[in-house]
Amino acid sequence: MKQNTLIQRVRPMGSEPVDLLITDGHIVEIGNGLATDGAEIIDGGGRLVFPGFVDAHAHMDKTLLGLGWYRNEVGPSLLDKIENERDLRRERNLDSHEQSSRQARLAIAAGTTHIRTFVDIDTEVGLAGFEGIQRTRDDFRDALDIQIVAFPQSGMLIRSGTVELMDAALSNGADVVGGLDPSAIDRDPARHLDVIFQLAEQHDVDIDIHLHEPGDLGAFSIELIAERTKALSWQGRVVISHALCLGGVDAAYYGRLVELLLENDIAIMSHGPSGNRPIPPVMRLRQAGVRMCTGNDGIRDAWGPLNMPDMLLRTFIIAYRNNLRRDDELETVIDIMTHGGAQVMGDADYGLRVGATADLVIVDGETHVEAVIERPARWLVMKRGRVVARSGECLV
Repeated sequence: MKQNTLIQRVRPMGSEPVDLLITDGHIVEIGNGLATDGAEIIDGGGRLVFPGFVDAHAHMDKTLLGLGWYRNEVGPSLLDKIENERDLRRERNLDSHEQSSRQARLAIAAGTTHIRTFVDIDTEVGLAGFEGIQRTRDDFRDALDIQIVAFPQSGMLIRSGTVELMDAALSNGADVVGGLDPSAIDRDPARHLDVIFQLAEQHDVDIDIHLHEPGDLGAFSIELIAERTKALSWQGRVVISHALCLGGVDAAYYGRLVELLLENDIAIMSHGPSGNRPIPPVMRLRQAGVRMCTGNDGIRDAWGPLNMPDMLLRTFIIAYRNNLRRDDELETVIDIMTHGGAQVMGDADYGLRVGATADLVIVDGETHVEAVIERPARWLVMKRGRVVARSGECLV
């Protein structure tokens, strides 16, 4: 028997109020004055409707949510943070299933319907973090799409046995292969990227590479990534996350890097990182046609306490860090957070259109841009036509 829900009087971006008829988890009709016998009716009361929010860059296995306050005194370097986090994970014996479940519920309450999460794979934790996230993915499959990235956070070539563990994670259900600073961490960029792309080809999965390397060093890594993307015909299947170097090279080199990104359909993830380091110029990249997505990165973890599982807040932060003030600029960042992330995650049925999956977020507000600024409680969140959160409370 078909399950019908009629959502009345909601406003998509730039639109007057419309009704959405949902059947078996999909939007089947959009219009005014829609009616159907036997449908559950939800009156949106003229509220705003977004497609489900997409957190395309998370670290759910390592959050410290629910464990009390962690006093952060970690050193400033990337290696300081990696080593400190590994020590803390060992000392507290973190349960990745329990911790990621806590984050999942908060994310759902805040309107997130899709998450791509990196999961640490190393010779110390083995596959325990991955297996915990697998359980979370299964537990929340009706409320949240979770995509798992096998990620060598502590290095891959410098820790013998990590490549084999990465291969095992991908054989057992990881969705994406991750990489990390091929020069700065593994100190062998060609070999690091060769292994990552070999794993991607062997398992037919996408690639998502953390790239914190600055300036010309990071730019060199982008060149190597582009070369391998072209050689393997992996266009449209590679994301470079952070890509700080795009904000730290001269204009001529930046232009060449953008050409490589476009030629090879490589997407960029930027979450508007804090600090005084150069960051990717989000609006310039988007205007050039580079695909973009965003995410919350680590939530309340050993790296820092500042990130929260709220993609409207993340949209605000990206706009703030890029000095984007106009409504049309903020609307672009909203699109990066929603459609950009869904595209990277391969969800072809995403959006507010007939035929799309009914992943919806309904909030109070005059405009969608105002909602980014005010960040009201999510009045209703729907996943595949099923209500999963109301008034800021997760129902799962």
